[in-house]
Amino acid sequence: MSAFNNALKQISRAAEIAGIQEETVELLRHPMREVKVNLPLIRDDESLLMIEGYRVQHNDWRGPFKGGIRYHQAVDLDEVRALATWMSVKTAVAGIPMGGGKGGVTVNPKELSEAEIERLTRSWTKAMRGVIGPEIDVPAPDVNTSPREMAWIADEFGHPAVVTGKPIEAGGSEGRSTATAMGGYYVLNALTETLLDAPIKTVVIQGFGNAGRMFAEICAKNGLKVLAVSDSRGAIMQADGLDIAAVGIHKDATGLVQDFECAENISNQQLLALECDLLVPAALENVLTVENARDVKAKMILELANGPTTPEADDIFFDRGIHVVPDVLANSGGVTVSYFEWDQNMKEERWSAKDVDEKLQDLMQKAADAVYERSEKYGVDLRKAAFVLALERLHEAKK
Repeated sequence: MSAFNNALKQISRAAEIAGIQEETVELLRHPMREVKVNLPLIRDDESLLMIEGYRVQHNDWRGPFKGGIRYHQAVDLDEVRALATWMSVKTAVAGIPMGGGKGGVTVNPKELSEAEIERLTRSWTKAMRGVIGPEIDVPAPDVNTSPREMAWIADEFGHPAVVTGKPIEAGGSEGRSTATAMGGYYVLNALTETLLDAPIKTVVIQGFGNAGRMFAEICAKNGLKVLAVSDSRGAIMQADGLDIAAVGIHKDATGLVQDFECAENISNQQLLALECDLLVPAALENVLTVENARDVKAKMILELANGPTTPEADDIFFDRGIHVVPDVLANSGGVTVSYFEWDQNMKEERWSAKDVDEKLQDLMQKAADAVYERSEKYGVDLRKAAFVLALERLHEAKK
């Protein structure tokens, strides 16, 4: 099943539970706008390369479209559609006044020079003028994009509030680089006591990009034992816990986590089946499926990645008593602080790191509480509860 069909299935399930009006559900099954552009890129050797780019604007009932832009060779319209749909749900769950959108460029940035990536980013921005804007649609970093690309977009467009996730000196917000991981940690703390009989002690993390690495560092700082981490090329594990700071230095020096001193090299699939209190998928979508869901030995799953669990795997985890904290709640700290950044830009304000962190913790606690309440009310898993909450808020905004 495609990622977009997964998203539609999740919406339909939640609508049946909460009795949401069919007209609202039907409108949410169809993105408001889909844009495909062909981007001409002049390579460093002066040859011409044509690259496809996308922006899907799913829903803006609650505010401007909001969502990242990713550079990846596997990007296609179906994936961007799904991610835009999940963003509409995520912003509603987080309780921020924004909608859902997503962008993508079908390219492997590892095959481009920095100058070529800059020209490509500026080309995408020119092509999307009139599509994106501070009061229309506000992109942000995603897979293989970073504050660097956001600064180029803001410069090309001519207004800092057109994107979030920018460097501080270009109008970015304090706390943005750690927001996804920090928000996930706040959600975890809000739910652990009510869902588990004992505190979280051991953690396994699939993915060592910004969110996964930062979450590993937060866990280590707070006394949790990180047993294993991975990147796209493999994983490592250490029974008595990894030295996350040292793993980070090793990754920066070699480009991969494997072959770290004192750790055992394992595969990503082996990592997913390790015994632990908390499993954190922090890479790409559809990694937990009907094929491997019964191999998972974690007590809880916290989704920092977008769409890592299929609906069929969700059902298996629910039957097995494994709590899945869904992406639309668990990783919503990123979009929440993105909203804070946009708000600061629009008001020409600058908030301290302490202010941002306090606002983030407050919103994450409220979102987690609201999702848990609906989970208890309807006797459903946390994902269905989060989608119910989102549909309730979207339906109210539509009215």
